[in-house]
This record gives sequence, C-alpha cells and structure tokens, in this order.
Amino acid sequence: MLSFRGLTALCLCAVLTGCNAPRGAGFQSEVLAASEAATHDTDAQYDFAVEPVTRDRLAVLQSWPRVGPARHGWLNRSAGAGAPVISAGDLVSITIWDAAENSLLVGAGQRVTQLENLEVAPNGEIFLPFVGDVSVTGLTAAAARSRIEAKLLSTSPSAQVQLSMTPGQGKTVNLVSGVRAPGRYPLPDRSYGVLSLLSEGGGVDSGLVNPQIKLFRGGRIYSTSVERLFANPALDTTLQGRDRVIVEEEDRMFLSLGATGTQAQHLFPDDQVSALDALAIIGGLAEDRANAEGILILRTYPHRAVGQNGPSKPWVVFTLDLTSADGLFSAKSFEVMPGDLIYGTESPVTSARSILALFGATLGVASAL
Repeated sequence: MLSFRGLTALCLCAVLTGCNAPRGAGFQSEVLAASEAATHDTDAQYDFAVEPVTRDRLAVLQSWPRVGPARHGWLNRSAGAGAPVISAGDLVSITIWDAAENSLLVGAGQRVTQLENLEVAPNGEIFLPFVGDVSVTGLTAAAARSRIEAKLLSTSPSAQVQLSMTPGQGKTVNLVSGVRAPGRYPLPDRSYGVLSLLSEGGGVDSGLVNPQIKLFRGGRIYSTSVERLFANPALDTTLQGRDRVIVEEEDRMFLSLGATGTQAQHLFPDDQVSALDALAIIGGLAEDRANAEGILILRTYPHRAVGQNGPSKPWVVFTLDLTSADGLFSAKSFEVMPGDLIYGTESPVTSARSILALFGATLGVASAL
C-alpha cells in the first residue's frame, strides 16, 4: 500500500504530465505542422511553402520578386550651364546710363534711369519706353543686356545698360520637410543639385531613421535614400524650377516575435537589411529558451509572383539554422523584406529542462510531506 508521501508524489507527477511547461513561442515542428498537413490535404487552411536558407538555395531565393512598397526610381545628375537664363515670371531690373544731351531715356539734368522689377510676360517679353517689347527669355542676364543695348542704338547710341534678374516662382524649389530650415529656395544656376539644396536647408534632421528623399516633378515622383545619395555623386540630381523635395523617415518595417530579444516592429535602418542584421536589430535571441536551429522568416508574396520564377505558394516560411557556418553565411546574405516576420521558435531542450526542473521541485515537495 502506498504511503501518503508516495501518493502525493504520484498525483503531482500526473499533474505535470497533463500540462506543458509555460512557453513564449511555439516549437519549430508546431509552426511548420500546418505545411505538412497541407501536403496531404489540399483543403488545408494553412497552405504555405517551407524554404531552408542554405548556400545551395540562396541564389534561387534571392532571385524571387521583391515584396513591400513600390520604390520609385531616381534621376541621375544632368549637365547644365552655369549661368541661369531668364524665363517667364522672372523679374528684371534695368539701369540705363546715357551721357547724351536731351536723351529720351533719362530725365533732364540726369545721367541715369532705373526700371525696377519688370516682370517677364508669358510670351517672354518686357516693355521698354521708346524701344517697345524686347524678348529676353532663354537669355542669360549678360545676353539680355547686350540685346537691349542693341535695341537702344537707334535712339540713344551712347546708352549703356546694366541688367539684373530675380528668379520668379518658376525658378525656385520647395524644400518641404526633413531639414532644419524648410522653405522656398531660388535656383542660383542651372547646375544646382539636390545636395546643395539639402545643405542650404541646414542639413538632414539627424533624428530621422534611414531618411528617404522624394522629388516631385510635374506629375511624377522620384525617391532614394539619403545614404545612397551621399555615396554616389552621380545621383546628385540637377533641380528644375517648381520641383518639390521632401525628406522623411524610412517607413519600411519588419516584425519580430517569439523567442527573440524583442517583440516589436522595427524600421529599416539601412536600404538593405540581412537576416543577421535583423537579428542584431531585435537584440538577438532569448538565450534561455530560443532554438538557434529554428529561426523562421515568414513572408507573403503577391499571387502574381507565384510561378516558375518565384515561390510555389504565396505564403513562404524561410528557415535558418544559426548553429552551422553554412547557415550563418547564408543568413548574412539573405535579405529581409518589408513586412517580414522574424520568429524565434522555442527550444525543445529548454522546455525539457523546465519540465525536469518542475519534476525535481515536485519530488522536493513530496519528500517534505
């Protein structure tokens, strides 16, 4: 006949066998069980593919279509003349000197007359007294001055002209946000680039994560990262009048859950983030319970990507084994995409240890009875 102590121990053991040790994540076998069921049941609710990230498969996996928000293209730098040209809407100021007696251009007893802020008409002309309409669009300030002097020869052969131009709204760009001094900036010349504009605006806000720059021109949008722009001078796009430039924080994210260092959404700190980079960003794995052989990356592909040059199913689980050199090098090269979920599975060994610890504690309790 069992003693009271033995009976109590048996009861506690029965309780242990009837429950699982508390866990914060699933085992790899549990997470992937739905895929195994789907291979035998075409009506299974969770029908996804499982792809090991290994050196042999890496090239194929990386060739699949990208996912996430569409990335707009960017414009390379174009060569432009240094001196700005006059356009409709610009303001032209003209100073005329004439030493001739009884000059029609200057008042009696004077030698100079000034015509301030003449707006260039939509047809590209300005009006000058005793001269008429003069076309100045497409000319530099020096060329426009020479044209006006030539027009004055018939009425005032001795007249000399000085001309200055103030850009109109068509010669300005709007720096909207993401810098210390947003505002409207005039284009000093036709080779004025985005980097010069950012500098004039006081530089990019240092608090932005992986800042992105967007250029609105006409009805089109161009975008790239500031990091990429700084690294490649050929991308210093030449600005045009009425361009709008916005600098904003990166909006692409990935998610971490399970037995990882943190469970949260994470912004992409760089244009490209590898699986190893992502693990570093999320604080690695939970040392006391994570399965380093069972790191999962869950990704959803659009249906149009499924086929010969893409995954076999829209839902794909990529598996990484960080306990081997092959797995580590592959994870270093495998690129994380926006919207990916990085999931750390629970280690069966850790759970077994937890059960054994509980079992030991049970025996201790039973022996104390």
